[in-house]
Amino acid sequence: MKIIVLGSAAGGGYPQWNCNCRNCAGLRRGTLRSSPRTQSSIAISANGSDWLLVNASPDILTQIRATPALQPARAARDSGIAAVLLMDAQVDHVTGLMMLREGRRIPLYCSAPVWQDLQGGFPLAKVLAHYCGVDWRELAVADGERCSFAVPQLEGIRFTAVALDSKAPPYSPHRGQPEAGDNIGLLVHDQITGKKLFYAPGLGAIAPHTAAAMREADCLLVDGTFWSEDEMIALGFSGKPAAAMGHLPQSGPGGMMDVLDGLPASRKILVHINNTNPILDEDSPQHAALRGRGIELAHDGMEILL
Repeated sequence: MKIIVLGSAAGGGYPQWNCNCRNCAGLRRGTLRSSPRTQSSIAISANGSDWLLVNASPDILTQIRATPALQPARAARDSGIAAVLLMDAQVDHVTGLMMLREGRRIPLYCSAPVWQDLQGGFPLAKVLAHYCGVDWRELAVADGERCSFAVPQLEGIRFTAVALDSKAPPYSPHRGQPEAGDNIGLLVHDQITGKKLFYAPGLGAIAPHTAAAMREADCLLVDGTFWSEDEMIALGFSGKPAAAMGHLPQSGPGGMMDVLDGLPASRKILVHINNTNPILDEDSPQHAALRGRGIELAHDGMEILL
């Protein structure tokens, strides 16, 4: 099984177009040892030719151009993207569907709450019906339970969706009434090698069933959005702490570093990194603290073999 990190940043990318925080300004000036990143998405393949796109970010066209494997050129019009899976209905994870409108009908795997949002609050599915069209494949997740499924073009790989504690997007009709499936984690099992990946770019709290799925994984690719709970408040960019935005920060008691310390995975990688997070500065003490605990930072183009 091969995984390519197409985009490793949180919404807005890095540097964010309108942000002059220390990270964004330093990256533009060339005074910060860091690398630009596009918005969060990964691709998974069993054979290196047919890929499951997991989240379709607004940067998808840039990501496809940077990833030759996604354009195998087997025909005059072709794509290596065999299907799309959505972890949630957040704007930075679904807008890229519009960029795929010139292709074939899109087999789209997502939960019922996400599908409802794509029909109503952010009706991309209705718009796409006038272009390529979408075939919805429901991920029937429930609180504390798992939904196991296969993607036909990815032979030998089994997927398991796990409901996460989260909120629907601001435009969702049920924003104030969270439902199982608003956000999922994904356990990916290569049945030939026996290896497993757990992917969760948005992880605000870790319920027992989520922790159990994480303990199964050989590789963890999880939420690296914020370093501290008050990161956006301290910078004057938001009045909300990390938890209110659905993200578990790396630092502090019970933070992501502590969580990852207690898990057996051989690789522990942070993804969906916000432009304000000091870990993006490769000379920062925060970056060194992660490295000292064996935690990696995802970057665009990162390849993982399991």
